[in-house]
Amino acid sequence: MENKKDIIIIGGGPIGIACALECKKRGWSYIVIEKGALTNSLFNYPKNMTFFSTSEKLEIDGIPFISNKPKPNRDEALEYYRRVVTSNKLDINLYETVTKIDKNENDFTVLTTKGNYSGKHVIISTGFYDIPKLLHVPGEDLPKVTHYYKEAHNYALQNVVVVGASNSAVDAALEIYRKGGHVTMVVRGESIGERVKYWVRPDIVNRIEEGSISAYFNSEITAIKPETVVIKTPENTVNLPNDYVVALTGYLPNFKMLEANGIALSKDKRIPIYNPETMETNVKGLYLAGVICGGEETHKWFIENSRIHAKLIAEHIEKQLK
Repeated sequence: MENKKDIIIIGGGPIGIACALECKKRGWSYIVIEKGALTNSLFNYPKNMTFFSTSEKLEIDGIPFISNKPKPNRDEALEYYRRVVTSNKLDINLYETVTKIDKNENDFTVLTTKGNYSGKHVIISTGFYDIPKLLHVPGEDLPKVTHYYKEAHNYALQNVVVVGASNSAVDAALEIYRKGGHVTMVVRGESIGERVKYWVRPDIVNRIEEGSISAYFNSEITAIKPETVVIKTPENTVNLPNDYVVALTGYLPNFKMLEANGIALSKDKRIPIYNPETMETNVKGLYLAGVICGGEETHKWFIENSRIHAKLIAEHIEKQLK
């Protein structure tokens, strides 16, 4: 059975929720379709993660976000967005995956693992946390390799290589070290990333300088073996004893979904083409919202600067209805 809606929103993260709120305020029928848990990306963040943004910058639709400290943690964000959804009785289907979007003459048909939906407009707000940037080295498929980090306890007393120098890599390295893991960082660049949270960067720099955490800069892993990793450094090749590899090298949007639905991408960094004033793509009636708008530039959009996307889209749709 096909469900007819005015708006179909794909992705139940903070920006997808913001889009749903805009629809509800205007009395439009809508559905949010999320393939995982509510705010699935946030749910999969490390348990002890603290946001770079302050709580008021994570608020949507002017609904206050009260946290114990100026910078909220993962659990506080999950509670906030969950309460926004339940208090406003938003129409969200969880654990339902979109398999296809068909553009018809006057509307869209969205096919999922649980049914079909038709809508006049579609908003894609799917983020970029599901597809990791791979190392593309032999042994990357070994069970000891992960591209996600949840908590440190299981790495206690183990030789752990953390790949990367972003916020996630630095947080993982520090937590694993403090839980008794033997941490070595492998970093392509010459130093810890400048985007690392300002209150965390001195900590990791000092731990490296004192030797508590080892680090190879301007280096990369060339092979992963059951008991070692091979690291190419500017000086030589190092065979390092190893139990686990935590490769936090970033993530990518689902480009296949965008391209399959006719959304044009720039050639350089595969950035989706859209009108920044309306968020409408080259496909009439198909909009983008949130961090997916940055394509491979995954550091361009965050919750705090993409909250406005929901209102831009709603205002553009509203003008067309008049």
